[in-house]
Amino acid sequence: MGSRRTEIKRHLPEEEIDEMLREAEDDHHLRRIGFIKNLYQGDTIPEAADREGRSAATGTRWAEDWNEGGFEELMPSFGGGRPPKLDEDEQEELVEMLRDGQPWKSQEIQHLLQAEFGVSYSPNYLGTFLRELGLSYAKPRPKRPHRPENPDEILEERVDDALDEDDQPHNKREGEDEEGWIVEDDTCTDGGTVLGFFDASKPQLYDNSRRVWYVDDPHIERELVKAHDSAVGFYALNGESLVTFTEDEEKERICGVLEKIREQNTDKRILLVLDKHGLHRCEYTRKRAHQLGIDLIFIPSGSPHLNPIEQVWDYLKWTMAPIVVENEAEFKDLVQKTFEKITKRISFARKWCEQFLDFQKLS
Repeated sequence: MGSRRTEIKRHLPEEEIDEMLREAEDDHHLRRIGFIKNLYQGDTIPEAADREGRSAATGTRWAEDWNEGGFEELMPSFGGGRPPKLDEDEQEELVEMLRDGQPWKSQEIQHLLQAEFGVSYSPNYLGTFLRELGLSYAKPRPKRPHRPENPDEILEERVDDALDEDDQPHNKREGEDEEGWIVEDDTCTDGGTVLGFFDASKPQLYDNSRRVWYVDDPHIERELVKAHDSAVGFYALNGESLVTFTEDEEKERICGVLEKIREQNTDKRILLVLDKHGLHRCEYTRKRAHQLGIDLIFIPSGSPHLNPIEQVWDYLKWTMAPIVVENEAEFKDLVQKTFEKITKRISFARKWCEQFLDFQKLS
């Protein structure tokens, strides 16, 4: 028998409890008396609570009240005021229901209250009632199904692995053909290490998060200049950043951008943090990166927040939103100038460096 059975004090003989069961006038008293009777009969606390339609947590609280002061402590007392629509036990039961099906809309909770407890609350009071129960009210955040439970730990391990140089190609996977995994003769990587972040985006000249002035209609109807090509960026912390446009994001185009990154960052090994897009992870791209002296560090799936260049893109879009340009060429020039200007700041990656980077290894 579990310890919860032996902790229950026998304040009254079982015959008196049976008499109280026969004389109970309402469900609140009947449930609590029945709960103690179940414990007397040998139930554990969860079993005794379940027989009365209550959770184990409620049973534990009831047992503590009983041990402390018998039925005087156990029985509910509403005082002289108007009793609440849901007593403490029903409120706990409601919270368990809401936990199981979360998140909820207010209308759904109203329906649940009516269906399960036969009560309703005014819309103005419902929020107050739910907050008193410990619920929070916020916009739901989508959960990325492929994100691992510990993305930060995984990335930290990958960064450490990349910083620990050895004779084996970092980008190469076990079992892949040996041919081609050689750094090109004219590529020098012994002058230090450049760390940067890589990603593609499609910035446009509008941002709905930006406030605008209007007389009586905030909608934009004028023709907006759009760029159909992808902007591919390299945000370097201690090297030369780069942004360029590609007509698509095929592996040949991605490798062409890697070549430009190498041209702007000569004589140094390059550590490139990027997402696990299929064209980034394919052998063609990984091999070409190795030939250029670029070691790839992939962030875990579903974890874009671990790539600081995402913040660069967000700030770039916000900065460009109010600017008017005449054509696509002028737009691309604006992207390049804005990217060059804001990537001189390392603040976008400060927290990332504090969390993941060992500066002694980098130097």
